[in-house]
Amino acid sequence: MRAAEAELAEIGHAIGMLGRGWLQVISDFDDPAEESAVLRRIAEAARRPMTFSLLQREKVPWLWRFLLDRLEEANAAGTPISGQVMGRPIGLMLGFELSQNPFSSRPSWREAAALPFPRRLALLRDPGFRARLLVEPNADPAAAYRLNTWHMMFPLDDPPDYEPPPERSLAAMAAREGRNVEEIAYDLMLARDGRGIINRPIINYADGDLEAVREMVGHPHTLIGLGDGGAHVGLICDASATTSMLTHWTRDRRRGERLPLGFVLRRLSRDNALALGLKDRGAIAPGLRADLNLLDYNRFNVRLPELVYDLPTGGKRLLQRADGYVATLLAGQVTYCEGEPTAALSGRRTRG
Repeated sequence: MRAAEAELAEIGHAIGMLGRGWLQVISDFDDPAEESAVLRRIAEAARRPMTFSLLQREKVPWLWRFLLDRLEEANAAGTPISGQVMGRPIGLMLGFELSQNPFSSRPSWREAAALPFPRRLALLRDPGFRARLLVEPNADPAAAYRLNTWHMMFPLDDPPDYEPPPERSLAAMAAREGRNVEEIAYDLMLARDGRGIINRPIINYADGDLEAVREMVGHPHTLIGLGDGGAHVGLICDASATTSMLTHWTRDRRRGERLPLGFVLRRLSRDNALALGLKDRGAIAPGLRADLNLLDYNRFNVRLPELVYDLPTGGKRLLQRADGYVATLLAGQVTYCEGEPTAALSGRRTRG
């Protein structure tokens, strides 16, 4: 559903009357010129800062540059609008235990999907079922584009590589090995007792690398955000994006220019705090809140995502742990130690 400009303007007016708060927008920018103009008019009338999701979309890979130009124009005219950027691709995690896989829309998959995972795994290991599933057509063209674009699908290793080269794609593996690509996908997901994961980057990877992301991250009118930790929980696992922002861009990147450690730390902490008006944190200085992460940089890493069943009624979600968080302090109290919670409950409930 698309909200009308008048409705959005009313929301902006209410925020403006308060004299505090932000306007945050998510849009696909199907009509980039019109939608960016609408957002600028709303921000100008509200006289409050606005931020929107800024991403490289696969079908319109040029859009992010167009939107950056609009951000520059708005800020030059005195209207504070920023783009929220994530420092890695947004990818679908595909697997036999997860919410989707490359065969999800094939007829025989319904038989497997209805089974508890141990029985599903036994069926997946049956040669007859495997042969039947592999040759079935994908009945949904949209699903085929999303789930069978083999040159944009990569095995997710441990530790994960979020900037895999083209030769690591399933299509390239099939060409090298002289095998059917569906067979390769099937075997990859059947590994690790049926818990193997294929990564299908759908956003921020249209060029097959992260150069567009590097430019967005370095732009003065962007903020680092968008770590999606509470939606699509059996399909997307982006809550670790801030951790991999540090590991990949400052230490591990092999396919292009890295970013200075101090720059990335500032972008993740001080820049965001100041943008939101939180002037009492984001830096280490007398009089500020001691909200800190103590990191062991040499062993700092994200692990392979894993599926846990700890939601109500046994619902599943992807969880991605990290190594190297020695301690997390909130207002000077240690709330996490080596990734495990302590007894300290130093947070407080806030109301707007």
